[in-house]
Amino acid sequence: MRPEVLFKLFTPITGLPGIGPRNAKLVEKLAGPKIIDLLWLLPREIIDRRYTPKIAEASPGIIATITLRVERHDRPPTKRQPYRIKCSDESGEITLVFFHARPDYLEKLLPVGETRVVSGQIEHYRDDIQITHPDHVVRPDEADAIRRVEPVYPLTASLSPKTLSRAIGKALEDIPELPDWLDPAHREREKWPHWKPALIAAHEPEDGASLEAHTPARARLAYDELLANQLTLAIMRKQLKRTKGRSLQGDNALTRVILKALPFTLTDTQTAALREIREDLAAPGAMLRLLQGDVGSGKTVVALFTMLSAVECGGQAAMMAPTEILARQHLATLQSLSESSGVRAEILTGRDKGKTRLGKLERLAAGEIDILVGTHALFQSDVDFKDLMIAVIDEQHRFGVHQRLSLAEKGRGVDVLVMTATPIPRTLTLTAYGDLEVSKLTEKPVGRLPVDTRTMPLDRLHEVVDGVARALDGGAKVYWVCPLVEESEVSDMAAAEERFGSLSKRFGDAIALVHGRMKGAEKDDAIARFAEGEARILVATTVIEVGVDVPDATVMVIEHAERFGLAQLHQLRGRIGRGEKASTCLLLYGQPLGDTARARLRILRETEDGFRIAEEDLRLRGAGEVLGTRQSGLPVFRLADLAAHSDLLAVARDDASLILDRDPALESARGVALRTLLYLFERDAAIVNLRSG
Repeated sequence: MRPEVLFKLFTPITGLPGIGPRNAKLVEKLAGPKIIDLLWLLPREIIDRRYTPKIAEASPGIIATITLRVERHDRPPTKRQPYRIKCSDESGEITLVFFHARPDYLEKLLPVGETRVVSGQIEHYRDDIQITHPDHVVRPDEADAIRRVEPVYPLTASLSPKTLSRAIGKALEDIPELPDWLDPAHREREKWPHWKPALIAAHEPEDGASLEAHTPARARLAYDELLANQLTLAIMRKQLKRTKGRSLQGDNALTRVILKALPFTLTDTQTAALREIREDLAAPGAMLRLLQGDVGSGKTVVALFTMLSAVECGGQAAMMAPTEILARQHLATLQSLSESSGVRAEILTGRDKGKTRLGKLERLAAGEIDILVGTHALFQSDVDFKDLMIAVIDEQHRFGVHQRLSLAEKGRGVDVLVMTATPIPRTLTLTAYGDLEVSKLTEKPVGRLPVDTRTMPLDRLHEVVDGVARALDGGAKVYWVCPLVEESEVSDMAAAEERFGSLSKRFGDAIALVHGRMKGAEKDDAIARFAEGEARILVATTVIEVGVDVPDATVMVIEHAERFGLAQLHQLRGRIGRGEKASTCLLLYGQPLGDTARARLRILRETEDGFRIAEEDLRLRGAGEVLGTRQSGLPVFRLADLAAHSDLLAVARDDASLILDRDPALESARGVALRTLLYLFERDAAIVNLRSG
């Protein structure tokens, strides 16, 4: 149960002033539905109202707070013209300007002959000094009500800054005193405030410098969030290590047969990863290992040899992928590699219906399928294995932790290998996969040539089309990727269909189209036509980002490359350069090109190292962007900025490990305070695991 001291923080935002049903929807979209969500929404800039000049000294473009005498109201002849109020002090005159004014309201607000304190941005218009729509107008005895330094929060359309600030102000009044969960010596050393003063200070910045990530208040709050994350992962990991696994040590008979038949030799990092995996499989605890491999580094081969360990021990293995395209691609690779060994591999997707599906499920339950490849369909309750020993999950970030575990629950003490082709910066690996051991594949198979990456402005599109025609004459196959218009498949589908139409006029039937709105069978058909050479150009959206393996495709054209993230461009480029022929990637950009986009394209020209690209992506865009909306398995931080606070993350990881060594059940005074921290950041599952341990 969440401690009573936190109850108020988890009540709905509708309990705050000014947040009725309409505003609640806007605030929820911006921050979340609970009061605590609003408290995690920190200001991103300030308005400084401490400049209090006389009228004659007021500089244009600066916000000033001035004491004025109201001289007269100049009503306009029509409502379309501005309403002007002339005011003065001993140094000169100023005009307050209002559009779409309500005269009766303004006459009450600014009565002629009275003194008012007015705050707003100074403008010079012709020879006149003026303020248009002042932010604040109060009587002199109310001047203290104007905040001299006003925080500015992120906003969403139709939500007024005043409404949001007022609601947050009220939420801050009700913050409870909580026992401090930090090690006192650590807090003193860092000169960090306690939790409540830190949160108040973060919402009441004194100046621009108070908004920096490393100020004591913000660093303290970031550390709290990172500690909650690392403590959760450490508890989960401890729980997992208590999960009894099975020691798998096969006779390597199948492994030797397939190794002999391989048309290539394994890279050093593939061999090292397999050694680490075999050690995990032989150990009595259940394996949970992350295999990070750059595009084209040969993860599927490592997955196959891992799964063979189960088959050699008389059991079964499953391999789950996020899309049907990727699942079918994996099956094709596994079948081509293992055909000499008699291993029985099969696929199960949402497309399998009726008798076909039933037949596969019966063979699976009878142990007549050794390796089952599939999509989310593998989670379904009627999918029963005879003896599942190993589960491999590809593109791990597309699945949540609970999905990872639900596949493992289909067997007894199942060993789990999760894979990603998205190189992840070390800091993100810690936050997302702190509960996993990590193996990395950093080499490409022998004989792969580097991809020649070039950038060109979009206004030279006709030259690119001519270049594609020449490449086709030379026997090439070409990917043409259409731009993300916004976070919507409909819009990039429209762009793809339009480009398909224009290229069809030039290249006729030699062209195929694939996008996210097509049915599975249509997608497979388009990709098969391209793979078999019936189509020589594949116009696509980012659905080809992972899992499309056509080794003789050597040209990649990406339109509006500036709209894609670095990691995504790297993934797309990884679709070519998979054979022995030289490959070219053309990044077409729209102008004008911003500094970040320019830096992104420069990095892609300079390197094919996915791990360097991932670090640069984090530096350029920040963690929130790198994780993106689709990477649901990765945590989103509200207070910590992983680019700025990576040093704190390492400390939090060590702290979490030490805490659990000394107080595994969190029963000491600090342990009880740490339980409050976990509830505060909604890591309730960790506390359930503590209990079950």
